[in-house]
Amino acid sequence: MILTVTPNPSLDRTYEVPVLDRGGVLRATGERVDPGGKGVNVSRAVAAAGHRTVAVVPLGGTPGVLVAELLAEEGIEVAPVPLKGQTRSNIAVAEPDGTLTKINAPGPWLTPGESEAILAAVGAHSPDADWVACCGSLPRGLGPTWYADLVTRAHGYGSRIALDASGPSLLAGLRARPDVVKPNAEELAEAVGRPLATVGDALKAAEELRDAGAGAVLASLGADGQLLVGEDGAYYGYAAVDAVRSNVGAGDASLAGFLAAGGEGPDALAAAVAHGAAAVRLPGSEMPTPSDLDPAAVTVTADVPLDRYLSEQGSPR
Repeated sequence: MILTVTPNPSLDRTYEVPVLDRGGVLRATGERVDPGGKGVNVSRAVAAAGHRTVAVVPLGGTPGVLVAELLAEEGIEVAPVPLKGQTRSNIAVAEPDGTLTKINAPGPWLTPGESEAILAAVGAHSPDADWVACCGSLPRGLGPTWYADLVTRAHGYGSRIALDASGPSLLAGLRARPDVVKPNAEELAEAVGRPLATVGDALKAAEELRDAGAGAVLASLGADGQLLVGEDGAYYGYAAVDAVRSNVGAGDASLAGFLAAGGEGPDALAAAVAHGAAAVRLPGSEMPTPSDLDPAAVTVTADVPLDRYLSEQGSPR
């Protein structure tokens, strides 16, 4: 079972439009409403692949009720933590060329009691979990060391931890020694404080994150593939995608594929790449099912193309 923790979940509404005309009246050609948040998306992708998952989510207000209902409809076991505040609602506008404009709400302010209730929910479900995936931004009220506290507690329950965070939360979390971290190119560059122009630069940055405490680094490089850097060396994975419909949740689908395939080694990287490539072909934050995957299109190699330039270069903020 894969347990996910999403401190700042959301109700996500995605509109597809022919073109984003600022100041105009736009008529959507498509609309989706999905439960959102990085950990939530990991659970959705795990469930879509036919595996058991439990989602720990703090929920409040009408949006929170809808998030729980939508998750249950997808076969996800929900471990809700009641909030006094209201779960945030986000809006995304998708154009035919793959351009996505997002408006993310800040989310509620969590009290110390609500923070402790989330940690307690993780403790209640960790004994049954093969992996605990801690993902996404922190809501107001939770400090940057919150993920580090969560990683430490989950390790105390004997769980393996995947951390998908950024900025101070990632840096603090590294000190608690998560088993794997999953930055994208921008987050990787921010963590080491310098631009990343090539896959080789990304590899060096991933090695620095391992030196800082990560057991392994699964780095999403967008259209330039993915890197896995761990104790047994480095691997590079890639799959060509003809057309990108939406990249919302693609990194979360990759992490889900990686963890569902065991969470280590080149086979797990191949699963991550296949899930990410399938996700970007789908609308909104829809997660891929096994029929959407094309494992034959995935290439994984230990011969990392160090000189390959990153088309989506990571730059520190």
